[in-house]
Amino acid sequence: MIRPDRQQLIRGLFDEYIEMYAGRDDNLTGHFSENFTGFTGGGDFLVKDREAWVKITRQDFSQVPGRIRIEMLDLSLQDISDDVVITTAFFHIHLPLNDAILSKETARLVLVFRREGEDWKIVSSTISIPYHLVEDGEVYPLKNLHDRNRELETVIEERTRALAEANAKLERLSNTDGLTGIANRRHFDAMLAQEWNRARRSGTPLGLILLDVDHFKHYNDESGHVAGDFCLKALAEAMVRAERRSGRLAARYGGEEFAMLLPDTDLRGALETARRIQAEVWKLAMSHPQSETGIVTVSLGVASCVPVESMAAENFVREADSALYAAKRQGRNRISPAPDASACPRRRPGADDAGN
Repeated sequence: MIRPDRQQLIRGLFDEYIEMYAGRDDNLTGHFSENFTGFTGGGDFLVKDREAWVKITRQDFSQVPGRIRIEMLDLSLQDISDDVVITTAFFHIHLPLNDAILSKETARLVLVFRREGEDWKIVSSTISIPYHLVEDGEVYPLKNLHDRNRELETVIEERTRALAEANAKLERLSNTDGLTGIANRRHFDAMLAQEWNRARRSGTPLGLILLDVDHFKHYNDESGHVAGDFCLKALAEAMVRAERRSGRLAARYGGEEFAMLLPDTDLRGALETARRIQAEVWKLAMSHPQSETGIVTVSLGVASCVPVESMAAENFVREADSALYAAKRQGRNRISPAPDASACPRRRPGADDAGN
């Protein structure tokens, strides 16, 4: 669900665009990003730069200079990331002329806004209008309208598929850690909430593993940040190899800390997965002179419980985090389980930060 402040922001961006477009306001061209792409309503080509889109917009305003009326039918808001939002609108266009056909058709406009510095810019605009392709010099297909109504059906279907693919790609990017290629913290938090509620309704256990690279700061200082990045990517791949079953989620929790979410998994099963992860990390045999073992190792905290109504998922994470720091205090390169319980604890356990 979109936060109210973000919903207000996205709606404000869309309303500002619609007002300037309907009023044929040339200031709209100042809102286009330098990295703009888009499809025109009646065109059959992709516009790949800002200058071309500015030219088309001004051609639109010149062809129909009077104010147009936008009759909104539906509006969808998508909060993709802190810097990317999308609006999808369905509406009727009422031109300031004797138009008995255009105003009855439903148009769709998809706008992608991206924050660039202090401003929000339009980086993509795709409008689908179920009319014939325009002729030279047209933006709205005002010539021979009666013969054009069926010719854009295929184009609309193709653009709908392209939009679905683009949205799916944006969703994947917003949920993926850029360095390791596994889930990021945002995706982990969303899946934790989803699996927590599912497990609470079904009365099934939920397992969680938090793991941290031992002496990672020393590793970075000794080997450099490029080697450190390589180490983190290798550890992410080791986690994926260790647990390939459907529904398991490997995520970069933050910095050198990773998480594995395990639906339908009790403490015994979660510990087995932790041991497999530990073994995969050992197999990497990445040299670490500052480690007692001479290779890169990890400490793992393991928790599992059946969620209850009165318990928040955050406390469950704290249980796993407490177990992780217990493993650190006990000497690192080991697995530490949280207390096994039929239901998740209702209090916050104490945890002393033992460093990495």
